[in-house]
Amino acid sequence: MVHDMKITLLTHEKEFAKRSNTGRVVLDVLGESAEQVRWDRLNPPVKLLEEIAGGGVALIYPGSNDEAGDDMTGIRQVVLIDGTWHEARKIHQRSPYLQNIRRICLATGAKSVYNLRKNQKEFGLCTAECVIEVLRLSGNIAEAERLHEQFLAFIRPPGVMRGGVQGH
Repeated sequence: MVHDMKITLLTHEKEFAKRSNTGRVVLDVLGESAEQVRWDRLNPPVKLLEEIAGGGVALIYPGSNDEAGDDMTGIRQVVLIDGTWHEARKIHQRSPYLQNIRRICLATGAKSVYNLRKNQKEFGLCTAECVIEVLRLSGNIAEAERLHEQFLAFIRPPGVMRGGVQGH
């Protein structure tokens, strides 16, 4: 169980049907400390809007180099956009409530090991990898390691052709 941290996956509708979605691993491992909220451009999630208004919420999202920071001080909840990089950009641009909340940029320099989809960004981490980093930053080391182990079990071994599974 994650201590003092809530993880909210703001999920693009297409992700729910994809077997390659790592958000499900996050939910399985973290239980009640994580939630998945369907993104809807016209009907923003009311509960999330209330939580943002209450403060202590940060968005994990890449930014410019001058705003890159991973200080988790005062953060009780993190929101991650769960979708492809293309979908995530659209969600961010079309969600005014995400524009002005504190942004945490994960500057790990680590290359993603996620191999279930084609055309991934070289240094773009998948949802589970981002949550692992957030857990580490917030001092939840045991949970980060549990999630990391489950994530590695979820992905195929390196060298297996990507995109070969229907729906990916």
